[in-house]
Parts: sequence; C-alpha cells; structure tokens
Amino acid sequence: MLDRPWTAAPLVVVDLEGTGAQDREHEAILEIALIPLSGGRLDMSTAFTSLINPGRPVPRRPWISPGINDAVLRNAPASFEVEPELVTRLGGAWLVGHNVGVDWRLLHRRHPSVGPAGLIDTLRLARRSGHGRRASLISLVDEYSLRDDVDRRVPAGRPHRALWDAAATGLLLAKLFAGHWNKEPTLGELLAAGGPPSDPAVSDGAQEQLW
Repeated sequence: MLDRPWTAAPLVVVDLEGTGAQDREHEAILEIALIPLSGGRLDMSTAFTSLINPGRPVPRRPWISPGINDAVLRNAPASFEVEPELVTRLGGAWLVGHNVGVDWRLLHRRHPSVGPAGLIDTLRLARRSGHGRRASLISLVDEYSLRDDVDRRVPAGRPHRALWDAAATGLLLAKLFAGHWNKEPTLGELLAAGGPPSDPAVSDGAQEQLW
C-alpha cells in the first residue's frame, strides 16, 4: 500500500468542533464532519456531518461557532447514536485533518471503537512545505484562494463549522503537494511528510505503517 499512489488509499477528511481542551476529560464533541477522498478528490455526495448533543449546556466560548448553541444541540443525536456511522466510515481509513492530532485525541476519547489506519496532518505538511508555524487553516485557504471553491461545495457552511473546515482541508491537501513534490506522491511519501508524531492512541500496526 505504501508504494502505491496516495490517490489509491482510503482517505477521509475529518473535522471536529468541540467544547475545548480546557474541559480535559469532560471535553465533548459538538459537531463532526467526514468527507471521503475518491481518487484524491472530495466526494461530497458521500460526506457525513452531524451536530452532537453533549448532554449538558455549552458555555459561550470564542472558538465555538455562534451557530452551535444549546438550542440547536438539544435536538441533535447523542454521541452513541452517531458512533456506528463513525466506526463504519473510519475503520481502516487514513484520517486527514488540519492539526489532526487534536481531532483524533478527542475522537478517540469519545469513540474508542473507531480504528483508523493512521493520520495525515495538513498543518505539518504545510510547515514542511515552507509555511510558518502559524499556518492556520483559514490563512492557508486565503493564501491558495480556496474560499470560493469551499463555498461552492458547502454553500450553507461557514468557517469554523465542521463540514466547511473539512472541505477546506481536503482542497488544501492537493494544493500543498505542488509546493512539496513535482509529481503525485505515494502514500508512503505523503505519510513521511504529513504523518504526525507517534500517538499511542493509534494501533501499533498503524504506527508501524505511518511512522
């Protein structure tokens, strides 16, 4: 698998919106989006996104989108209700995300039965492609003029909502290749450049392939 083109691998872009790391073991997922990459392109027709009811009031915090509040979360499914979908869609897939380690730690804490093959971090890939340490998703979207492309794919979305950010990350991944390779990389080359440091939450077998 590692010597095959990255476009042949089962990749899924993931983005989570949560209550924040300051909640420690009580941190909750408020929204999740998953978009498969088919041949390296976003497959919006099979994307999955859902708000998640944390079962408790959510305080207003600057990083939580104004569209995610107690009123809309009250009617959202609970975490256990979306878990079968996550297990099916993410099992054996490579998770792509911007600073994906943050998303994975929360996802693994709340849904330990989800078993991906490993992680690919567009933030790490951006830094290795010459971008600064403050390479936020929004700044890279604007640098590569991707905002209109994201809006076309998620017309009712906005930055800092899970589906919009996931679509932005998937489009960014392909753009970053041009600054790092002069040809389509293999999965192994992509992992070498964009795989995060070893994470004990990922299975031993996945770590051996990733790092």
